[in-house]
Amino acid sequence: MKYFLSILFFLILFSLLVGLYVNQTGNTLLGNKIIGYTVLTAAFVFMPIFLAHRWKGKKLKDYTLSKENMDKLRNLNQKK
Repeated sequence: MKYFLSILFFLILFSLLVGLYVNQTGNTLLGNKIIGYTVLTAAFVFMPIFLAHRWKGKKLKDYTLSKENMDKLRNLNQKK
């Protein structure tokens, strides 16, 4: 999964650079389409896969501000 995400990231980066190059060379309609599809791919394909990979095996409860976690933070600050 790590290699897949790395390859996908570099493909998205390459596609963005190609879109910017095409946009600068005069074909703005095609350049804008390439940039737009790249942004959509990054937002709706890459980001969910990346977030699922990074959150795998972690508990959401550890990262939310519940009453228990707030009490732990208060106790931690009082000890210092």
